[in-house]
Amino acid sequence: MGAIWAARDFCLFLLLLNSRQSAALPENRGGTVVTDPCAEGSDGCHIDAICQTTQSSYKCTCRAGFKGDGKHCEDVDECKFNNGGCQHTCVNTMGSYECRCKDGFFLSDNQHTCIHRSVEGLNCMNKEHGCAHICKETPKGGVACECRPGFELAKNQRGCILTCIHGNGGCQHTCEDTEHGPICKCHPRYTLQADQRSCLERDEATAESVDNNATTFTEVDKRVKRRLLMEMCAVNNGGCDCTCKDTSTGVRCSCPVGFTLQPDGKTCKDIDECEFNNGGCDHFCRNTIGSFECNCQKGFKLLTDERSCQDIDECFFERTCDHTCVNSPGGFQCLCNKGYTMYGLAHCGDINECSVNNAGCEHICENTMGGFECVCHPGYKLHWNKKDCIETESLPPAKSSTKPTLNCSKQEGGDRCFLTCQSQFHISSGTEDSYTVTCGVPLPCPTDFQRDNNGLYCLGQASGVPRIRTTATFRSGTAKCNLKRSQEKLKEGLNSAHSDSRFLFTENVQFIFVSLRCTSSGQRPRSRHGRKTSEEDGSSITAEFVLDVNAEEVTAEACDMNCVRRRSEKRLKKTIRTLRKSINREQFHLHFAGSDYELGRSLVQPAELPGHCVAGQVLVNRKCVSCSVGTFYDINLGRCMLCPAGTYQDEEGQMSCEVCPVPDGREISKVVGAQNLSECGGQCPPGQYSQDGFVPCLPCPLGTYQPDVGRTTCFPCGGNLVTKHPGAVTFQECETKVQCSPGHFYNTSTHRCIRCPMGTYQGEFGQNYCVACPGNTTTDFDGSTNIMQCKNRQCGGELGDFTGYIESPNYPGNYPANVECTWTINPPPKRRILIVVPEIYLPIEDECGDYLVMRKSSLSNSVTTYETCQTYERPIAFTSRSKRLWIQFRSNEGNSGKGFQVPYVTYDEDYQELIEDIVRDGRLYASENHQEILKVRL
Repeated sequence: MGAIWAARDFCLFLLLLNSRQSAALPENRGGTVVTDPCAEGSDGCHIDAICQTTQSSYKCTCRAGFKGDGKHCEDVDECKFNNGGCQHTCVNTMGSYECRCKDGFFLSDNQHTCIHRSVEGLNCMNKEHGCAHICKETPKGGVACECRPGFELAKNQRGCILTCIHGNGGCQHTCEDTEHGPICKCHPRYTLQADQRSCLERDEATAESVDNNATTFTEVDKRVKRRLLMEMCAVNNGGCDCTCKDTSTGVRCSCPVGFTLQPDGKTCKDIDECEFNNGGCDHFCRNTIGSFECNCQKGFKLLTDERSCQDIDECFFERTCDHTCVNSPGGFQCLCNKGYTMYGLAHCGDINECSVNNAGCEHICENTMGGFECVCHPGYKLHWNKKDCIETESLPPAKSSTKPTLNCSKQEGGDRCFLTCQSQFHISSGTEDSYTVTCGVPLPCPTDFQRDNNGLYCLGQASGVPRIRTTATFRSGTAKCNLKRSQEKLKEGLNSAHSDSRFLFTENVQFIFVSLRCTSSGQRPRSRHGRKTSEEDGSSITAEFVLDVNAEEVTAEACDMNCVRRRSEKRLKKTIRTLRKSINREQFHLHFAGSDYELGRSLVQPAELPGHCVAGQVLVNRKCVSCSVGTFYDINLGRCMLCPAGTYQDEEGQMSCEVCPVPDGREISKVVGAQNLSECGGQCPPGQYSQDGFVPCLPCPLGTYQPDVGRTTCFPCGGNLVTKHPGAVTFQECETKVQCSPGHFYNTSTHRCIRCPMGTYQGEFGQNYCVACPGNTTTDFDGSTNIMQCKNRQCGGELGDFTGYIESPNYPGNYPANVECTWTINPPPKRRILIVVPEIYLPIEDECGDYLVMRKSSLSNSVTTYETCQTYERPIAFTSRSKRLWIQFRSNEGNSGKGFQVPYVTYDEDYQELIEDIVRDGRLYASENHQEILKVRL
């Protein structure tokens, strides 16, 4: 029956944990939904009242311990009436009360009377009370010991002696109680063995044959059979350990499955199934009394055959990793996108590159999500290496790139637009059915520039040239984003358009930067009701345009700079309207470095079909793998291709390669498959520099260093420090006056080591900076040495009406110090809360400085459901003792731990008794496999 219970109730319990909304409204026979105010929560009953549905209406009744009409309930102060029946002190609580005793007294079993505790006498709270079994405190003080059934109290009134009542005293035949315990005796013609419990029949047939030769063998045989028949199953179970059966030749003992009968024919011994072939288990075999259990290594689960182990795909669960999850046998690995770094074992935060020596920017560094941008002061422009700044008047070291140009025309068939980009273009495939196209260099407004009220443009005070930035969203008739190679050559189309009178180019706009991001309808988030309107069908393109106002259009008499800016904005809006029409008609084309693309209705490679991958990925061993660095995805061939000579690609899954910078009069790079800018060749290596960043180069002078390639300057050590030799690559080669340890940085002004401030860390020796913690994380203290000491202080969790979870900050990483989290779970009417604590890690060394408590309200005397301040790796499930739960987690400045992730579900209160029976039964947690299942994220 125990196995049947485990199979039935454990499955029922798991079904409840994995259920979603399980409370459906009843339906009448006509199929229409019957409105139940109590179920909908529209009853108007007080929170401390019970809503009861009647035949035609409903009624509100205050709960026990409260009074009122049900619409308004207030707590009954039981202590006002006869002190609540308490002998000493009565303490009122919400909906109840409790009795407390004065010092020197303890509460009796009736929870009202107080019993005096002798000052000299022992009490059961004292571990030295000496009772072997049960300790009870006496009314006059002191303790009284009692024994469990089958035992009697010894003369010292503390110990317990086994009696014949308990398992026949362990005797095989007869048992006799004495003051020293049970004594075993045997039936006639049996001999007591050395263990003083077992009985073995004497070989009397042989003895009688020797003593009396006149007795025949037949007579002796009859006597033996008669003695055997004297044993009956009705007497002491025939001496059998387990099953006894009466036969014509006497009793016959047998053992259940999992046991074997011993040579004495009476005793059953457990079979250790694990001794042979590991019990057939894949991983671990644990022997149990009468059976065995297979267990799996961490990261694996037991299959239904209860023998085989299968890897758990942790990546199947949405909350495992912030960005990319890579499953492996018995484990997994979280990876972060480029420009992000990991913290808390599974989370990704933006890297603040500007915190590390200004990210190498010569002038201004601006951190962005997933990257950074170097910005130059007025009068300077950004070098091709995107870090150095050169004077605007000086010649650029490389050929100037052609700006992205948008040409829109009107023709007989309608509007048609062409976006041309000869360099600095980038195509990437984000998720399925989405892509991003950028052309040009994104130039944010410098810090000393101004923005207008709408944020559309920024004005440089020095140059006096406004910059216009605007965004627009376009709807496309295609159901999904699809960028495919054009069947017609764009150049031919442009040339024919110029020569054909049917084409009228209404706009020809040059931009500094253009960004197009296409998102399919399936990728956009649904409404809170899970529906999408018809207007949301199809894909959408979000475009960003940045252009500088042409200062040459300014005329002192007719139109000043503001006038030209307004004219440019008006022209841009007109172009956007034309572009919108062309996208709707699918007459929008792109020309990128000799490759032509267009929007199309049909998918080139349907991601839904098995064996197909999204653009930027190829199928390898039945898995979609992104094209590696140094390659790009050829949309025509459907495979990854090496970047041709003169280009490079330092990201995975890209649709194109970046053009290598080439100075005037130099040959392009001959490297095929270049994986970064340095492989383009010709740039100055780290530790060297030149006027244009290309060879020939000079080593960095003494007192300077340079960690990057292709730079025009070297960084000074500062503080009149010198380097050990020319051509230094890092600050660590500067001869500082003291060697700074991790957690510190060298201050070149004071020539001292300074502890890294909170929110930063440094894991290396001899550095002159501290790294800012990623994202919105910070450290618990200054002088941190590792990124894992950067922690997110935000309280985690999702609270729903039917399912949810709470999570300690920074989980599964260690939670921060001095943090406080509060959650409130308030389920719908007629539903109760079931909680599972899979495991919880709180260091007990802090003397309960870190704790988790669940109770009815924030009041300390309210009904408490759960409270702990230590680590428990064994899972536990329980129901809430109150209708709603107020949960608080608090940590101090001491030790830290992994914390917790605690899921919950709500269930129909009609099942309250059943659920409580299940969670209180120890068999729910007896199996190690049950424990592992409860630890799996629900």
